[in-house]
Amino acid sequence: MSINQSIKPATAEVKEHLMIGGCDTVELAKKYGTPLYVIDEATLRGICREYKAAFKDYKNIRMMYASKALCTSAIVRILDEEGFGFDTVSAGEIYTVFKAGINMSHVLFNGNNKSVSEINLALDCRVGRFSVDNFYEAELLNRLAGEKGVKIDVLLRITPGIECHTHDYIQTGQVDSKFGFDLSQVDEIVTLITQNYKSLNLKGLHAHIGSQIFELKSYYDEVDILVKEIARINNKFALKLDEMNIGGGLGVKYTDNDTPPSVTELAESITEAMHKYGVDIPTIYIEPGRSIVSTSGVTLYTVGSSKQVPNGRKYVAVDGGMADNPRPSMYQAEYFAEAANKPLAEKKETVTIAGRYCESGDILINEITLPELEAGDILCVYNTGAYNYSMASNYNRVEKPAMVLVNNSHSDIIVYRETLDDLISHDNIPDRLSKK
Repeated sequence: MSINQSIKPATAEVKEHLMIGGCDTVELAKKYGTPLYVIDEATLRGICREYKAAFKDYKNIRMMYASKALCTSAIVRILDEEGFGFDTVSAGEIYTVFKAGINMSHVLFNGNNKSVSEINLALDCRVGRFSVDNFYEAELLNRLAGEKGVKIDVLLRITPGIECHTHDYIQTGQVDSKFGFDLSQVDEIVTLITQNYKSLNLKGLHAHIGSQIFELKSYYDEVDILVKEIARINNKFALKLDEMNIGGGLGVKYTDNDTPPSVTELAESITEAMHKYGVDIPTIYIEPGRSIVSTSGVTLYTVGSSKQVPNGRKYVAVDGGMADNPRPSMYQAEYFAEAANKPLAEKKETVTIAGRYCESGDILINEITLPELEAGDILCVYNTGAYNYSMASNYNRVEKPAMVLVNNSHSDIIVYRETLDDLISHDNIPDRLSKK
């Protein structure tokens, strides 16, 4: 079974308490406090190696981690050690990767509205590829690169017209999308780049069809479209484009109802689509994010108050919620959890796990059966490695949690918990408001 097909990290085991990475999760909660993001290094490295093994027979594959899923200096260093490049979408992600000491030729800058300052940073850091998303950006990239006297390699991001059966907010490849060029616009932008934009070197096409995808046919269809479009462009414009970035999006197993394909099945679908044409094998970039880091992460919470609604649900509140995991509120995402301090206790009570924030919609899990929970119990929510820390906020002026990396019974802080002073560190009171 592939790691993305498991709800729990590979090292999760039940003793008196729940153990992850050889560490007692209850002791982690005591040492570092809660809420606490926990990343299992063995699981993270394991899925990286699954991807490399699955594509080992395709000679021109480039693994690019989608940094938006989780981008910290330590995570970047691990992915680099495992042979991954980085798909970045902001100055913050570029700077994190740069400061971690990564070879920037292995980095791609993606996004639909890159600012002048972000582009200049990417140029100064010598990012290896730029994904061009629209006409405005193509002109801007050409001008800024020209001002610096450099020629940059670019891919054209296109919308292939594929709609995946996933949440509307995480579909990206359908025709009506904010991302990329429509196929009807491709000839116009190729003409501009080849004839007018002398600071841009067109290398290939880039597409992304969505996130949390379970349908392998979507990838097969995407490759089919990209191969045909590259062949058409090469023939019409006498070019030799030979790079295809097919994005990422492979799903993971959040609950027992989820049935994501394995990494091996994904690789087979993609390579089958390529071999169908018998053409010179282009370089394929693949950009997994969620499926790389999600399963390796859990979040630990401390149980607080509870409320039994007469003739209704029982709510059990924890010390986190929508600010450290907004996905249930945004996408109606579902999660699985266990009582970390009593994992062997009988599960006999169906409850709704509520967050601490001042929103009625701050619900982490609807109606899950757990042991009877009491204040002070530690709750472990699984599969929170992707998009939880990345999307975290300071809503209600609450400090963001710490993150620890566990491996071989050892734990290390990789993101420090915010303090109250951190919260006000960028505040400023104008002189005219100073106390008399």
